[in-house]
Amino acid sequence: MKRRSYFRKKRRQKWLKVTVLTFVGLICAMAVGLLSLRIYAQIAGAPPLIIPKASVFLDSNGNKIGDYYTGERRYWIELEEMSPYLIDATIAVEDKDFYSHHGFDISRIASAVLTDLKTQSMAEGASTITQQLARNLYLTLDKTWSRKINEALYAYRLEIFYSKDEILEGYLNTVNYGHGMYGVEAASQYYFSKSASELTLAEAAMLAGIPKGPSIYSPIINYEKASNRQKLILSLMEDQQKITETEKNRALSEQLVFKNDEWVASFSIAPYFLETVRQEATEILESKGLNIREGGWTIKTTLNQAHQQAAEAAVEKHMPDSELQVGFVSMDVDTGFVTALVGGRDYSTSPFNRVTQAARQPGSTIKPILYTAALENGFSPLTYLDVGETIFTYDGGRSTYQPKNVNGQFADSAMSLAQALAISDNIYAVKTLQQIGHNEFRDMLKRFNLSYSEGDNPSAALGTIESSLYDLTNAYNIIAANGQKRQATTIISIHNAEGELVYEYTPPTAEQIVSEQDAFIMTQLMTGIFDPVFNDYSPATGVSLRPRMTHTYAAKSGSTVSDNWLIGFTPSLTAGVWNGYDMGKTLSDQSEKAATKLIWIDFMESVLKGTENESFEVPSGVEGVVVDIDSGKLATECLSKTTSCLCKTTRCTY
Repeated sequence: MKRRSYFRKKRRQKWLKVTVLTFVGLICAMAVGLLSLRIYAQIAGAPPLIIPKASVFLDSNGNKIGDYYTGERRYWIELEEMSPYLIDATIAVEDKDFYSHHGFDISRIASAVLTDLKTQSMAEGASTITQQLARNLYLTLDKTWSRKINEALYAYRLEIFYSKDEILEGYLNTVNYGHGMYGVEAASQYYFSKSASELTLAEAAMLAGIPKGPSIYSPIINYEKASNRQKLILSLMEDQQKITETEKNRALSEQLVFKNDEWVASFSIAPYFLETVRQEATEILESKGLNIREGGWTIKTTLNQAHQQAAEAAVEKHMPDSELQVGFVSMDVDTGFVTALVGGRDYSTSPFNRVTQAARQPGSTIKPILYTAALENGFSPLTYLDVGETIFTYDGGRSTYQPKNVNGQFADSAMSLAQALAISDNIYAVKTLQQIGHNEFRDMLKRFNLSYSEGDNPSAALGTIESSLYDLTNAYNIIAANGQKRQATTIISIHNAEGELVYEYTPPTAEQIVSEQDAFIMTQLMTGIFDPVFNDYSPATGVSLRPRMTHTYAAKSGSTVSDNWLIGFTPSLTAGVWNGYDMGKTLSDQSEKAATKLIWIDFMESVLKGTENESFEVPSGVEGVVVDIDSGKLATECLSKTTSCLCKTTRCTY
């Protein structure tokens, strides 16, 4: 017994010794780590609490059209100039222990780490106000561990070298309140047309809720969500004894009056275009290890102000009095430069960009891409197919698909590719996809940098794979450029604050996406949508625009139950228009369906007014002939049969 007791005692002593040594080792390691961190902070010094300089945007002619960080640059104010309600509301919702911690909230970090580990993501945040300031001033918004580590290092340095009031002042002057407003003074002026020192409790609580998600909690975008967050903040302020229950109830009953319409927006010209530029510039600068938030950049854009004004005028003239939304973009054929962009009806009420951010079903506007693949695989403009009512089987015979044409009718005889594209026959499109194969179509979509599906659903021929207007218009621009690669861009050059060139647009390496011959033939086929010679059971889809046309155009329209599209070009300019509802509501009113084509033709005719008509140049290896459209045979009496022949430039089959 004594022997066993002796050995138990020795084991306990050994375990205790190991535990003590481990504990001492950990303490030493922590001490060394903290000492190293402090030495690093002292060597690195105080990170500057600078106000980012404005980055200036220029149009393609060098004229100033806007700037970025305007609100922050103009409206930096001291903490004493801010409403105490706003300060208390911000601390209550963002970091209630701000004045007691040293830059990090250990309990929140632990909770966030556990959540992230459980979900295997980095969705849960635990950033203090100090960490958020570090991110706003010095880092990107990427949710990566490296960014979080850098954020922690900056936060530590901020806490060492600056007082809590200085950190809070920096945060409130740099945080994003939506609609291009950075800092509380800019936000207060934008939303309420008053200084931040004059904010009421209700107004302050409303503003304090926006930085969590400016595109979600802006009262201009979604008042219900913003109001619910305001109520949450007021409750937190009461719980933290910043306000009384009486003050909370009085604030909840206050009727807020928003005066953003009175604000002369910092994005005064082409706001959707400038936001697209800002996003593209951010990516370009980050690829060079730079940050747009440094400010001082001079960014020369591709904007053509005459084109932008024409686009905005056409949208304003033809959009019906409803909630119908719009997307418009135009591109230079030679360079790929975006010359105009309208991402919605009103940027101040909805900054969501329906040109670059919305993915919708393109309907029949995908057919030129399909038929270009067909041209590569043995089709010609005079390839005739039976386009009567057809039920298609797929998926090994387990599924069927029965497409219909827009008016529910079908042709009573075989139809050529030229006519099928002009009147947008759906049976022809699906049969074409079946004949050339899904792999060939997928390959063509990839070449044009468009979305594709790995499935073999025949409905893909009718544009059921979603795309953005930006990408699809760029694809048409490739066809207009004789099949040569084009990459849409909004930026020509970027200079830094010292005037040094840090980026200049370089055209992509010359690459034929499709042959010049196939691109030209497709272009000629797309001129057919404006020609009544192709009328059949349905008129050519663009024939209603013919009386308005003074130039030669190649184009294609498309529609779904909730989307209308028209994309087309001349030899020098491509433009695309989309109309629909953000929530996919069915288009039923005739004015809604007509808006797309009217916006497109008004824009094209406006910017081309006074210029000579351009013809599409015929490449070598292509020869025009006059053909009887009914039989597909060579016509010998074209002049006496103009209603049934393909003749002259707009009626030739090549």
